[in-house]
Amino acid sequence: MSHSGPSDFQQVLVSDERGTRGGEPALPEADLKHMYRAMLATRMLDSKALSMQRQGRIGFYVPCAGQEAAQVGSSFALREDDWTLPTYRDTGVAILRGISMKTLFDHLFGNSQDLMLGRQMPNHWGFKSINFVSIASTIAAHLPVATGIAMAMKMRREDKVVMTYHGDGATSEGDFHCAYNFAGVYKSPIVFICENNGWAISLPASMQTASRTFAEKAEAYGFNGIRVDGNDVLAVYRASREAVEFARRGGGPTMIECLTYRMGPHSTSDDPNRYRTKEEMEAWRKKDPIERFRAYLERKGYWTKDYEDEIKSEIDREINEAVQVGEKVSPPSIETIFTDVYSEMPPSLREQLAEAEKQE
Repeated sequence: MSHSGPSDFQQVLVSDERGTRGGEPALPEADLKHMYRAMLATRMLDSKALSMQRQGRIGFYVPCAGQEAAQVGSSFALREDDWTLPTYRDTGVAILRGISMKTLFDHLFGNSQDLMLGRQMPNHWGFKSINFVSIASTIAAHLPVATGIAMAMKMRREDKVVMTYHGDGATSEGDFHCAYNFAGVYKSPIVFICENNGWAISLPASMQTASRTFAEKAEAYGFNGIRVDGNDVLAVYRASREAVEFARRGGGPTMIECLTYRMGPHSTSDDPNRYRTKEEMEAWRKKDPIERFRAYLERKGYWTKDYEDEIKSEIDREINEAVQVGEKVSPPSIETIFTDVYSEMPPSLREQLAEAEKQE
């Protein structure tokens, strides 16, 4: 197994799916079903996008199958006006916070209805309407920005919290240490979610650090680091809710290390079979976060086969409509390359625009 080290982590759903360890968050049925639907929608979008990339219908995709609980459970602890700075693998955060399938697929197509007009790489979402900051491709580059936003919130005495995400590989970047140090010193209202999926592309977590855990790195910067079962959406939510409430009260940052697993490739340019064993992948498939949560809902009497069929049909319809419409939308016009750079286009760009339009 690529995950090494101690097994002291918080858990609600036991891995054999026979019950819970206690400490279940007091969530109503509607909230539990909302989280489940978001996880399922994330998985279904993931499957569709992977298939479309292989068919040549989109150029690139970064899958997130296996990490839905870490993303949905954590972001469910936020308020609507809180801020998130995710990574390119955190599609579940966007879906949980209400972004439509159409908006997501317009971005993957890079068409003229894409909010970024095709200027960003696929999976590099950004949604001003939900305070979801555009994703940086450079690993950990967004973490100092997240800390800076949280520091500004504190200075303005705003009742808001920042939640930012990173992988195990990001802990080896200088921006990680800069962000954590400033957050600790200034007691910024921020929650760091470390999605430790065992691999930074092909480098195992065991070769990423000599620390006993990733969570303990937070202690060096003066704040708490917590480890949770990242495939247990209830454990992730409970820890995240406590961390968010602590930050909102002025207590400062928390780092939550979610022990999870990337079921698929790092991206559609990667072949995980070259560096991971079949035994490892099969062992983690048995800990599928969606299957575990489904079993829990069934025990509670909230899940039935009819319910499953109904929401799968709804999600499938949303995805297919988004694809059918988005695929027919024209690409951004040539002039969009020159707009939104300056508030008033300078003469040099106007000349280049005119030249480009002649050649079109």
